[in-house]
Amino acid sequence: MNIANQQRLVQTRRRRRAHRVRNRVIGTPERPRLAVFRSSKHIYAQMIDDHAGKTLVSASTRDPEIRSQVAYGGNKAAATIVGRVVAERARTAGIDKICFDRRSYKYHGRVAALADAAREAGLSF
Repeated sequence: MNIANQQRLVQTRRRRRAHRVRNRVIGTPERPRLAVFRSSKHIYAQMIDDHAGKTLVSASTRDPEIRSQVAYGGNKAAATIVGRVVAERARTAGIDKICFDRRSYKYHGRVAALADAAREAGLSF
């Protein structure tokens, strides 16, 4: 299998996984969707009410509060801090139940670290 076919296969699997996750996960005002996006250098998390189409709470490694705590935003330690901060912000906004949207990412590594930190900070999935 050459590189082009392998990349096409990975993209197809990622697209299928994203559709499978997104068909099941819908954010409501009572139980918003915790959407995660990860790039090579940063990780972002936001709580979304899909009925109103609004972001309720967000946190990322680009926030000044988190940037002072993290040397590099693309590792599991940074994801843990983002998960803790987004959970604290959600708790102050009165949110304690969420549904987790991992997009096309496998529940592994930075995505799992963010989710586990949010659970430990008091959110229930």
